[in-house]
Amino acid sequence: MTIPAQPTEPGEARSLPVTAAAPGGPAPQAGNRLWSDDDASPPEADAPEADAPAEGAASSSSPVGRLAATVDRLRREVRAAQAEADGRALVELAKGILVERLGCGPAEAAQQLSDLAEQAGTTPLEFAVDVINQAARDRVSEVTEAFLAAVTGTEDAAERSAAVRLRAAESGALAAAHDTQAVADSLLQHALEPLGAVAVAIWAVGSDGSLTLAGSAGFSPGEAERWRYVPPDVATVARHALAGGSAQWIGSLGGTGLPTVGRQLHPGGGRVAVPAATAGRVHGILEIAWPAPLPPQPPQVMRQVEALAELCAHTLQSYVHVGGPGRQPVVLPDASELMDLTDGLHDPALVLVPHVDAGGKLLDFRIQHVNDRFLDPAGRPRAVINGALLLEAYPMAAGGGDLFQRIERVHATGEPFRARRMSLTALVGEVPLAAVADLSISRHGACVLLIWRIEDEAARLASLLQNAQRLGRIGGFEEDLLTGETTWNGQLFALYGRPLSSPPVRLEELSAHTHPDDAVIVGRLLRTLLHRRRPASAAFRLQRPDGVTRHMRIVAEPVLDTDERLVAVRGAYQDISSQHWTEVALAATRDQLAQTEQHASERSRLALQLQHAIMPPTRAPLEAPGLQVAVRYRPAEEEHLVGGDWYDAVVLPSGLVMLCVGDVAGHGIEAATSMVVLRNALRGLAVTGAGPGQLLSWLNIVAHHLTGSITATAVCGLYDPARHTLRWARAGHLPPVLVRDAQAAPLPLLRGMLLGALPETVYEEEEVQLAADDTLLMYTDGLIERRDRSVEESLTQLLVQARTVPPTLDQQLDRLLTYSRSDTDDDTCIVGIRLR
Repeated sequence: MTIPAQPTEPGEARSLPVTAAAPGGPAPQAGNRLWSDDDASPPEADAPEADAPAEGAASSSSPVGRLAATVDRLRREVRAAQAEADGRALVELAKGILVERLGCGPAEAAQQLSDLAEQAGTTPLEFAVDVINQAARDRVSEVTEAFLAAVTGTEDAAERSAAVRLRAAESGALAAAHDTQAVADSLLQHALEPLGAVAVAIWAVGSDGSLTLAGSAGFSPGEAERWRYVPPDVATVARHALAGGSAQWIGSLGGTGLPTVGRQLHPGGGRVAVPAATAGRVHGILEIAWPAPLPPQPPQVMRQVEALAELCAHTLQSYVHVGGPGRQPVVLPDASELMDLTDGLHDPALVLVPHVDAGGKLLDFRIQHVNDRFLDPAGRPRAVINGALLLEAYPMAAGGGDLFQRIERVHATGEPFRARRMSLTALVGEVPLAAVADLSISRHGACVLLIWRIEDEAARLASLLQNAQRLGRIGGFEEDLLTGETTWNGQLFALYGRPLSSPPVRLEELSAHTHPDDAVIVGRLLRTLLHRRRPASAAFRLQRPDGVTRHMRIVAEPVLDTDERLVAVRGAYQDISSQHWTEVALAATRDQLAQTEQHASERSRLALQLQHAIMPPTRAPLEAPGLQVAVRYRPAEEEHLVGGDWYDAVVLPSGLVMLCVGDVAGHGIEAATSMVVLRNALRGLAVTGAGPGQLLSWLNIVAHHLTGSITATAVCGLYDPARHTLRWARAGHLPPVLVRDAQAAPLPLLRGMLLGALPETVYEEEEVQLAADDTLLMYTDGLIERRDRSVEESLTQLLVQARTVPPTLDQQLDRLLTYSRSDTDDDTCIVGIRLR
């Protein structure tokens, strides 16, 4: 359609080209035109809006970026509504242009503008903008062409700029918009040969991800025929561009090993594969071949190649794909057929169509149709969802679940997406609600079909109950007493060891399948259920057909109707065989443990009685001239810790007084009997008149050879009342403590190995001169031993306590036992002497 331009002569008229779209047809030609960076001025229809967001935010390909773009678009729509009044100025300006071009009056220009807008299927304001842009574009084109002619000085086609070549290629492609072969010839002739390319291939992407050679130029017919069809998932140069979603610039094919059309002709040549996409959907791949390695190209050439790929995408929109060699073309269903298909599905489904901007860029998906199975998580009716944009209705689709990205990729590549148990999130009253669903996304023509199946909670709980019954070895049953029908689940058949085809066992037949000794228990159960009408349980032995006896527990309850009549009985069986045998083993272990504890208690009591018989906690004072002797014995608090501590104080036939303490290693009856052996042996050896060192040497032989190789420590001393001296020796024991003049100190540490360690050993002895009121203390380690302190620290504490000297020796020994800080709960012996 043309608008007459301003007459050059009276009565003459010239045409002003104004491209308009028919109602429901493609966008105006000005909006479809492709421009490179070398063009003097891009068409106004392709320029961004004045209040559009910044490029970094608006062009973001992430779902969050698209969600932000949706918010910005809604904001722009509000602004557009507010600026509607300002559009009158544009209408008036367009009227002025028509007045100037047509030479008519304002009223005629207004009528002409309205008629042209109606024919184009647009509003008067939109058509007015097109008129203004067309008028401005004509002026810019004139200035650009004059500038190029002035710079180059020639009109030769070989010296045109990249923009001129692109326009020539565009003209050839538009002339053969439905013929991909003609488009390939035009691209190679007008745009690619000046860049050094020798061949071009246009691949169409099938719905299954296959590639079909829709058009080619520069390749031999035989080569093109061999590469007519590439099955899905075959790695080629074009496949890499399709999978990556971006242009693939390959310097040399020899370093990649990727197969492709014409590789034998130019094995070391360069290749470029660019996705051909419109409105976010990849329709095919543009592949260009160079005969030699391809060096890095300037951005101007790369942008031109991408523009050529977009030209191919418009052509491939009408291309009919084939499913493989020799197969007939497949006609894809349109939106109306897809809507009919979704209405017959039993799962919720959405039919989505791409929503693009004026430049053909995918912004969102519009919900074209929702089937009657659809339920909105927010409770909104289907009419509200139907027709809305996906990110407006469900903004959480751009969140962590990547739902929008999945839909976008399926729309771009045609490869379907399937997922089980995918998390979907909906925003209900500003609260995100999550659901788990099986998801299916597929492309059908220009539409995307989204189907999901929300996980059935009842089925999931039924599966959970079935697994719980299997793990717990539980089987359920229900018996209708009116009809006599008995229902079992599969697990109960397995517990009974019966095939699924066999009839269930009724309650009145239960006694025939139980052990004879349990007939009374089963009878009592049935009377409680059927006659008393009360819940009951019982444990019995089930005799299965395979001869195996299992221990079972049955729990059942009566079912009454509104008239309190018994109509059914329901319950469950549980195999408790493992529990029964565990209880039997536990009872046997418990009896054995009780018997062992009783035996240990008797042994400890015997050892304690033996020890107390020989070592009473106190004893009568020893009568010795000029000497006061006292002894104390404190047994362990726990009876099972009966030890081998011992002491002795006796006047020998020679008049000397033998004083000794000792400690046998270990506890129990063995330690107690060993202590008795050593104590009695030392008494017998002492009558020989030998010194303490010799006595310990003989006692060591007894411990090593005659008592089963026991070990023990001991201190032995002989006090001479006439000379007030004490000769003493030690066998691995702590030395005695001498208390004199309110001072306490241990006697020098003599050499002496513990008893029983070696067959024979020699013990060092020493003599100590005692004075009046001196106190000498002999003790076992139970008096001072602590778990958290060293022996030196505990001994220091004992010396501090021993400095206090009460009036009597008995009081001093009792005080030492009272303030002892020992925490090992061991036996303790103390022997004390005080000179009068």
